[in-house]
Amino acid sequence: MKYQLLEKINNKSIVVGVVGLGYVGLPLAVEKAKAGFKTIGFDVQDEKVNMVNRGENYIGDVVDSDLDKIVKTGMLSATSDFSFIKDVDFIAICVPTPLDEHQQPDISYVKNSTIAISKYLKKNTMVVLESTTYPGTTEELIKPLLEEGSGLKCGNDFYLGFSPERVDPGNLIYKTKNTPKVVGAIGKDATEVIAAMYRAVLESDILEVSSPAVAEMEKILENTYRNINIGLVNELAILCNKMGISMWEVVDAAKTKPYGFQAFYPGPGLGGHCIPLDPYYLSWKAREYGFHTSMIESSMIINDKMPEYCVERAGKILNRFKKALNGSKVLVLGVAYKQDIDDYRESPALRVIDILKDEGANVDYYDPWVKEYREHGVHVKGLENLTDEVVQSYDLVMITTAHTNIDYDMIQRNANAIFDTKNAMKQITTRDNIEVL
Repeated sequence: MKYQLLEKINNKSIVVGVVGLGYVGLPLAVEKAKAGFKTIGFDVQDEKVNMVNRGENYIGDVVDSDLDKIVKTGMLSATSDFSFIKDVDFIAICVPTPLDEHQQPDISYVKNSTIAISKYLKKNTMVVLESTTYPGTTEELIKPLLEEGSGLKCGNDFYLGFSPERVDPGNLIYKTKNTPKVVGAIGKDATEVIAAMYRAVLESDILEVSSPAVAEMEKILENTYRNINIGLVNELAILCNKMGISMWEVVDAAKTKPYGFQAFYPGPGLGGHCIPLDPYYLSWKAREYGFHTSMIESSMIINDKMPEYCVERAGKILNRFKKALNGSKVLVLGVAYKQDIDDYRESPALRVIDILKDEGANVDYYDPWVKEYREHGVHVKGLENLTDEVVQSYDLVMITTAHTNIDYDMIQRNANAIFDTKNAMKQITTRDNIEVL
């Protein structure tokens, strides 16, 4: 099996299947197809399937012309029919791994996708999980499901591994194609072949590790590292506010040290598909071993409380104008979880808006990247544009995303009061009406 697959990789006769056509799956499918491998995308959402088959892009990190070209040339197609799994030789599972209402891992998407794959899995196929999850998922969950559903034996009839996605929406330098990849599989042959498949597609280093569990833990470490450090600066930002010190100035000063320090900045909370979620996966798994990840859990508590803290600060700002939060008009600038993208998954701005409304504030939002969002089953539309008169009509402007295509000079000239939780207005020289987190 090993040499047969290596030969097929070399002559590009491998047919690729990508399960899940979201922020991870679609860019991966596009790169596989661009590299000369016929690719089939699988998704349960007919809207995504139809858009891909029309060559219509819906992911910011995918180039429109690239998608259109590979669809028209037949190198990429999409379907919701999992029976086509029988036609592929390499399967990448790129489905969501959110948290449930109890803040515990929801691996239903991974489980359901694996079961669907197992029904049509054929011999001499590579299966790779890319979805972020807890250490042990590949071997404890995926492997038994594939073997039971297919009647095939892992290692003898198919190869199975884990290669964590590394996607940073909006990053202008690192995309799917040039971001280094980690591969851990069950057995040396599986690791070698799966790594070879990625090397045939990506222009980046491919690091082979000894097992899927190592690769799974590595991914958790990447994002937990950031969670903990952001928790640290958020806690210090709260302290610095009490002490009358600018945490932003402190970090900028500290990062002049050329070694031993990496800059992290405070904000209204954490958003995105990884950093707010991944530590929960590890802390949940750790309890199986009677272990509590105290440092991780502490940072999670701090970061989770930041939206509430920001609303408290907003209330204090309004108090200085003899206004209560209840009944005040608040304009929230930015609901995307990071600057200059249209992704609002787990965005702390949405929690800020919810808390403001719970406190009785009349809240509107403006985001040039997110014209409307869906939350709690409801579509919420933002303001179409900002004018002097519009900004003047609000008691408070809260900046929760530091988009670069907002006229902050105009905001400063017309706002009654501004609470900048992202230091987006750091270049504005007139600061009488600006308070920073």
